[in-house]
Amino acid sequence: MRAADVVRVGGVGLRTRPMRAFLSALGIAIGIAAMVAVVGISSSSGAELDRTLSALGTNLLTVGPGQTLLGEDAELPLEAESMIERIGGVEGVSAIGRISDAKVYRSEKIPEVRTNGITAYAARESLLGTVGARLRDGVWLNSATGAFPAVVLGAQAAERLGIGAAGPDVQIVAGGVRFTVIGILEPVPLAADLDSAVLTGWPAATGWLDFDGHATTVYTRSDETRLASVRELLAATANPSAPNEVAVSRPSDALAAKQATGQAFAGLLLGVGAVALLVGGVGVANTMVISVLERWPEIGLRRALGATRGNVRIQFLAESLLLSALGGAGGVLLGAAVTAGYATYKSWPWVVPPWALAGGLAATLAIGGVAGLYPAVRAARLSPTEALQMP
Repeated sequence: MRAADVVRVGGVGLRTRPMRAFLSALGIAIGIAAMVAVVGISSSSGAELDRTLSALGTNLLTVGPGQTLLGEDAELPLEAESMIERIGGVEGVSAIGRISDAKVYRSEKIPEVRTNGITAYAARESLLGTVGARLRDGVWLNSATGAFPAVVLGAQAAERLGIGAAGPDVQIVAGGVRFTVIGILEPVPLAADLDSAVLTGWPAATGWLDFDGHATTVYTRSDETRLASVRELLAATANPSAPNEVAVSRPSDALAAKQATGQAFAGLLLGVGAVALLVGGVGVANTMVISVLERWPEIGLRRALGATRGNVRIQFLAESLLLSALGGAGGVLLGAAVTAGYATYKSWPWVVPPWALAGGLAATLAIGGVAGLYPAVRAARLSPTEALQMP
């Protein structure tokens, strides 16, 4: 038979039993949709990470105090920032210093125990550009506001304090002192600690909150080609007397690790999708076996009219492949739609790898071939007289 004839004959069973065919194809579609959506969402997440790192850069290194040999919290020297600036390849340095005794509240009427996990920091004026942060509202600290009781809130800090906009009439209490909120930050991917922070100028922190002047995190931007050498020198330069008490990290590595964790979870979901696809394949096999049992008279008539065993085998195998292909095509479209919807909701670029689409269709054809092989062989073995005598 010609290819067109094979498709036409294979579609007879699907047209005569549309509901059964639809339910069988639906099982395949669910499995394929799950697999395509998992791959697509994982790829879209990776594309968003690449876009974020391209915008923020991977050349940000942070220096912070580690622990002493006795297990106590170490402290960076007061000269750490100026010493780090002298390293060849360092293009920018900024810092924040934690103000331990400055509890932050929306007003004096808030109970002392309700700190909401907000931390007060002294911040350098160069911090915004160094860490790649952006303002959601208001202005950043400068030489004028940095000496007065003015603060910029991290995104989470503003949410916890119930503050939606900055302004001269918006105030909070930090360390028992009223501060005016002059700005609110967007979330900072490479410096997540800033999201729950209240940032005030270095002079203001020293004058109003008894800040001791020690930086707790130093941020450095370096030449990409010299990043490795800068990283090796940072600890010894920040604290020459005790480099083992200095912790150096690269924030972009944490983002990459988070993405790797997400990919591992995606692999687990991919396995769940494969199980769903296998269940769909069993449904197709069941449908084809029942189809053979119900159509014995038709098989006998075709054999009596001259159809060979090969013709009958091809007919039922083609029907199984068509059934699976319909489910696979629907699953691919559904999976792509789910990926696009989720990526749009998260404001990600949506990506569905071509290999996932092609692999989904190939998997359905393989499942359809395996599922339809036994029913097709069984149908082909029937003799015309035996099949015509069956009810």
